[in-house]
Amino acid sequence: MTTFDFGNGLVPAHRHCNGGGWVADTASVADTAYVGLDAKVSGNASVYGNARVSGNARVFGNAIVFDDAMVSGTASVYGNAIVFGDAIVFGNAIVFGDAKVSDKAIVSGNARVSGNAIVFGNAKVSDNAIVSGNAKVSGDAV
Repeated sequence: MTTFDFGNGLVPAHRHCNGGGWVADTASVADTAYVGLDAKVSGNASVYGNARVSGNARVFGNAIVFDDAMVSGTASVYGNAIVFGDAIVFGNAIVFGDAKVSDKAIVSGNARVSGNAIVFGNAKVSDNAIVSGNAKVSGDAV
């Protein structure tokens, strides 16, 4: 059995067939998805469709990333967060809680999206922006 330490001790894990990144055996990653060499998917997280997790990005908890969404850089998606469509989360950005990022939205820099917040459409959340609670951001806001 192969194991890897995702930060809380060794757990059963394997390298993903498309990209070679670490995937905990408890997580679900489709063969069509990409998990880059230094990226990590753990907990009960799911990555499927043509989604990409690259760089040093992490997807964990019960988070879901799917469609053509991308999580890269040192970004993290966790909790019950969902990233889908053509959405991009990169840089040091964090999406967590029950937040949703979809369509062609971009979350970047040191931005934080949390709670029940929804970022969608062509929204760009960047720099040190915080979107939380029940906020909904669409278009080119923030």
